[in-house]
Amino acid sequence: MADDLGRRGTRHAVVIGGSLAGLLAARVLADHAEKVTVVERDRLPEGPEQRPGVPQGRHLHVLIAGGQTALDELLPGFMDELRELGAPKVGMPTDMVQWQSGQWFARLPASAHFYSGPRPQVEWLVRQRVLADPRVELVEGTETVGLVGDASRVRGVRLRERGGNGGRETRVLDADLVVDASGRSTKAPDWLAAIGAEAPHEETLDTGLAYASRVYRATDAVPATDALGYYIVPGPRQPYGGVIVPLGDGRHIVTLSGLRGDEPPTDEGGFEEYAKRLPHPVLSEWLAGAEPDGPVHGFRNTANIRRRYDRPGRRPAGFLAIGDALCAFNPIYGQGMAVAALSAVALRRALAGTRRVPTTRRVQRQLLDASRQAWDISAGADRKMPGARGDAARSKPLDRLTDRYMARIQAHAAGGAAVGVPFRAALTLTAPLSGLFAPSVVRAAFFTPVPETPAQPPLHLDA
Repeated sequence: MADDLGRRGTRHAVVIGGSLAGLLAARVLADHAEKVTVVERDRLPEGPEQRPGVPQGRHLHVLIAGGQTALDELLPGFMDELRELGAPKVGMPTDMVQWQSGQWFARLPASAHFYSGPRPQVEWLVRQRVLADPRVELVEGTETVGLVGDASRVRGVRLRERGGNGGRETRVLDADLVVDASGRSTKAPDWLAAIGAEAPHEETLDTGLAYASRVYRATDAVPATDALGYYIVPGPRQPYGGVIVPLGDGRHIVTLSGLRGDEPPTDEGGFEEYAKRLPHPVLSEWLAGAEPDGPVHGFRNTANIRRRYDRPGRRPAGFLAIGDALCAFNPIYGQGMAVAALSAVALRRALAGTRRVPTTRRVQRQLLDASRQAWDISAGADRKMPGARGDAARSKPLDRLTDRYMARIQAHAAGGAAVGVPFRAALTLTAPLSGLFAPSVVRAAFFTPVPETPAQPPLHLDA
């Protein structure tokens, strides 16, 4: 399956999808191709506004630390620009009132931070930076309907204009490399089959989790406290979740979640009533004093899906998958934007710094590796939820041992820094999960008392 992904003669790369994963892939490819074309089915807004192609864009998005570092590597100064736009910075665990597995987390000094501004704000800023490069061209209002080539090599894409007078006619856009960044609903497996290639095996894990979100403004009726956000984490014994974080400009986003058959409603009264199902009234009390700033939006498509392009199969050279088209996570864990950036960094490293010509399969493996830790976190947590379905939901003997150990890790992380700091580093994708098995962490988890945690929500009224 040898091919010329990294040759200087690569003339044209096409990226399917103009969201974060696609834009950041285009940024990397611009250093290796004469021209990069990003094909986007939406007509993109001029400012940081919601668009149809990001169906969960109206919901909670956080940019965790691993994504912050990766974005600054790809687009130097990015985080400074995001801060200038007013994106709120939230420290963990200092700024959050968090309940999980029957206990409140102590609000210790922050060892990790995330940014919680609106998703369209991050995407717009990335778009401005990437499309300022003259080597990158955007073709918008156009959908990809197939690949051009055969089982040995992809040589382009087949496009169709959306709306207007384009009718149903298609046109071919030739390419030396095609990157699928079209998201979790990608049609690439069908496109590959149509040219005689083999579709990847899909690993799935679906808890049936659904969530609903609404933007609110805090009024004088909401008690002023020193907390920036509130988080009730669902688990196997308590399936309801709720989170409140700031968006900036005095607005907050509230997201409630539940499992299959008991989804949060999308009408105003039902949404706020559903919050009362949480194991503590801290969120519903906040909602009672807040003022709605828009409708309730629901989202249901939360399965974890991993497409194993890295495994042997009859697949063409010149085709890669990245972002949610490769590995999509339950969005409730807030990993998507970070993994999009980390995958682009992995693409950059795969294409640079080697005398050997990188093959499609070798690069695809490195892209999958960039998403592996996030998958292990998301799928590992979802596997324990009641009603989890899919081939990745099956437990192995080693999983049960790991689950028991992680329960000890979480108990210690809730009240102490010795375990809490490496625990948050792993969750925010700045340190490997193997760090949780370091001797110092194992000693703390097994041979020191579980730190005391607050009996009630650790809230302090502002002076």
